Amino acid sequence: MNLSDMPPITKVSVVIPVFNEQECLPELIARTTAACKLLDCDYEILLVDDGSSDRSAALMTEAAEAPDSRVVAIILNRNYGQHSAIMAGFGHVSGDLIITLDADLQNPPEEIPHLVDMAAKYDVVGTIRANRRDSLFRKTASRMINLLIKRTTGKAMSDYGCMLRAYRRPIVEAMLNCHERSTFIPILANTFARRATEIEVRHAEREHGTSKYSFMKLINLMYDLVTCLTTTPLRLLSVVGSFIALGGFALTILLLAMRLFLGATWAAEGVFTLFAILFFFIGAQFVAMGLLGEYIGRIYNDVRARPRYFVHTIVGQDPRFTAQGNKP
Repeated sequence: MNLSDMPPITKVSVVIPVFNEQECLPELIARTTAACKLLDCDYEILLVDDGSSDRSAALMTEAAEAPDSRVVAIILNRNYGQHSAIMAGFGHVSGDLIITLDADLQNPPEEIPHLVDMAAKYDVVGTIRANRRDSLFRKTASRMINLLIKRTTGKAMSDYGCMLRAYRRPIVEAMLNCHERSTFIPILANTFARRATEIEVRHAEREHGTSKYSFMKLINLMYDLVTCLTTTPLRLLSVVGSFIALGGFALTILLLAMRLFLGATWAAEGVFTLFAILFFFIGAQFVAMGLLGEYIGRIYNDVRARPRYFVHTIVGQDPRFTAQGNKP
């Protein structure tokens, strides 16, 4: 299929996960609606409330119930995480092009028409945040995560952390058919895409609220990415363990030789060295067991086969599309 043979886009679905964003929501809905009205096709805006404790769900419901509204409010029963919330939105879209967008307005909704234009030729359109307005810590953590993803997957995309992205419907359907509990959508989409590209988009400072990614959540994200992408760390454990075993054996020979040639006095003074070596081995074992635990925990979650999310309420959804909710 040539690039010009891609199916035409007749409807765009914008999926926005929302978690405690009551300050941003009125402006978000207004700006997203205005951007979608510039399109030459039909559109819908799906707001997915990910267990917010503020008035986000109420504001979403009001927007969906307004006359002639194109907003669909999907209310989850609790917080499942950003990517699970997006998957919940994917399960209820009716468009043939799906665009994801964060609710914090750091990526302007006005970029939506640009993504739609590029999606005419590609399965997946990623984005790169130009002049990124985040803190140095967030930028550094993002670079590390992007580098980790590139090295692990071999997919040469520059900014996996930006959720302003466009996906053709077959890519979304393929992702919905995947049953792993922990899902990193941009990477998963790229495994199915034949043609993917990236464009630069604007990036603004957060005007309302605070980032939902704390230091510990970023650490958890890195562990999640490593264990969901590859089994390479398990192989590295064998390699590292072999080097440690060889080093320990060589050190044992050295200590015996030093005892024989320098006497027992030197050996007594080397007790703390032995303790240091012992602690090193114990630390390496704990790291290995922790990494194995990550994989075993993932297997446990997958074996239980609980749903990624549970939809509590849908407001404004066409009844023909509600049967797709609560995907396993």
